[in-house]
Amino acid sequence: MKKLISSMVGGITGAVALNIVHQAVKQIDHEAPRVDLVGEEALTKGMESLGLTPPNGNALFIATLTGDILSNALYYSTIGFGKKRYLLLRGAAVGIAAGVGALTLTGPMGLSDAPVTRTDKTKLLTVAWYTLGGLVAASVMRALRNK
Repeated sequence: MKKLISSMVGGITGAVALNIVHQAVKQIDHEAPRVDLVGEEALTKGMESLGLTPPNGNALFIATLTGDILSNALYYSTIGFGKKRYLLLRGAAVGIAAGVGALTLTGPMGLSDAPVTRTDKTKLLTVAWYTLGGLVAASVMRALRNK
């Protein structure tokens, strides 16, 4: 039970950390990744393909942010599977994989990759921030398991 709870709490914490960084830096750096725009496009296209009217404006932003936190929390919680000894290594690996996925999977999914691939700096920050989220998740899991 301790492993499951620490994995869930760590996953949520990593996802929230990732989104705080995304939201804060986009306010001050025009080269910051805009994963939120990719998410908004994905949500809009997905709902339209189901014949539903997607939200717009602030409602679209909140829906996308909520979905992003939930999906990243679930993804980051997988770091907790396996031995405690390798949590930080798995956190880094899972984070790097998510960042590379954000760079390479948007186009094949029919989404614009421009918000995450505009410049080399944007690409680097995309991978770095997902890696940070993975490391935060792993660190929280480790701390909770040491109690």
